[in-house]
Amino acid sequence: MDSAALGRAYDELLAEVAAGGFGPAPHGRFGAEQIIAHLVANDELMIEATEAVLAGSPYAYYDLEVVHRPQVDALVAEFGGLDGLDTRLRATSGQLVALVDRLGPAAGTPVDTHLREGYDLAVDGPLPWGRVLDLHARVHLPKHRAQLRVLRGAE
Repeated sequence: MDSAALGRAYDELLAEVAAGGFGPAPHGRFGAEQIIAHLVANDELMIEATEAVLAGSPYAYYDLEVVHRPQVDALVAEFGGLDGLDTRLRATSGQLVALVDRLGPAAGTPVDTHLREGYDLAVDGPLPWGRVLDLHARVHLPKHRAQLRVLRGAE
């Protein structure tokens, strides 16, 4: 996994967050705060998984987008809205990128992975952790960046 590519994907997403001006979400969809809270929660899980891989410990990674909406809403409240979530996402993304810098050959470690990206991607089984991180940089982060652009009327 190329940590520089992951860092660029986060930079693009964080620039979108900084642009602000988000409108309301369509009914039943995540608003900007919920999207960012989801990313914070996901980063925390990815940090745990990356630390486990580096330590040689088994780990299972589950994406939180649909299954745990109440926890996402609780994070919005915990961090006090968009500014607090932005600060937290900057911290978690920086921590994850720094850990990915250390992975080296451990990136090939299989991790029991369960995630869904709409109808485009479904993983339910072992996948090399570097591949999961690559999917995060190439699919997951751009998807949420696009959602934020729509919420601010830039798309």
